[in-house]
Amino acid sequence: MDRLRSMEVFVGVADAGSFTAAARVFEMSVVMVGKHIAELEQRLGARLLNRTTRRQSLTEIGEQYCEQCRQILVHVQSAESGALAMRSGARGNLRISAPVAFGSALLAPRLPDYMAAHPEVSVDLELSERISDVVEEGLDAAIRIGRLEDSTMIARPLKPYGMVICASPAYLARHGAPHTPADLAQHQCLDFLHWRRVVRWRLNAEATPQPSRFRSNNGQALKQMALNGYGLVMLAEIVVSEEVADGRLVPLLRDHMPPLRPLHLIYPRGRQATPKLNSFVDFVVKHFGLR
Repeated sequence: MDRLRSMEVFVGVADAGSFTAAARVFEMSVVMVGKHIAELEQRLGARLLNRTTRRQSLTEIGEQYCEQCRQILVHVQSAESGALAMRSGARGNLRISAPVAFGSALLAPRLPDYMAAHPEVSVDLELSERISDVVEEGLDAAIRIGRLEDSTMIARPLKPYGMVICASPAYLARHGAPHTPADLAQHQCLDFLHWRRVVRWRLNAEATPQPSRFRSNNGQALKQMALNGYGLVMLAEIVVSEEVADGRLVPLLRDHMPPLRPLHLIYPRGRQATPKLNSFVDFVVKHFGLR
């Protein structure tokens, strides 16, 4: 028999005062009520109820066990209520991962709108260039740039991810503008630390080495150096869109840029989706999905 059900019946008998009254509460036969009690007594190796033809009462062990059963049933009810609540509305902790540039420039500024719309959801946002393991790390979802290899994930396509080379007007006034990838060898090109020394910037499959006085693993730091006139920088378009729009940075070599890279929102296949996850997927697709 189901042990939790037997506990419920036992507490019901204690509260109702008789097998007959408990049978009416649980809509079962008096014989079945007796079987539930007998199952518990056999498992515990102790009598829980003193029964006579006129009345019944809890034994000393029965009183202690009844109180513990009440506590267990309260916890079970609470757990079930919590699970049902999470299924009925967006709530709980949402753990997501995104590349630094996309996360800081696009996703993070939009998250206040999402959190305002879903006040019972808290968000953990990890920004990293590391490829996180969604399942192993307990993430709900992740944003990925580039070709996907993991077929165990559901992938929702987002707007492709483009790159741009740019420099400040002050730098271009001093050094002129490059017109071909080969011209980069004559310019200060601000590098990412993780780019290989020999093959730094790929432009239409061309690999062009160039000197650099400054390198960083952070796009914001590279952008700041470019704004201050220290060289050319190649960054995601989303990172420099405002600066390009207002003229503080000038795009260069547009016809030589590498192809757009695919961008996806991924989450585990086969995992039962919660309103929390569904709401986030809808939010990301609405703001960043393909039109």
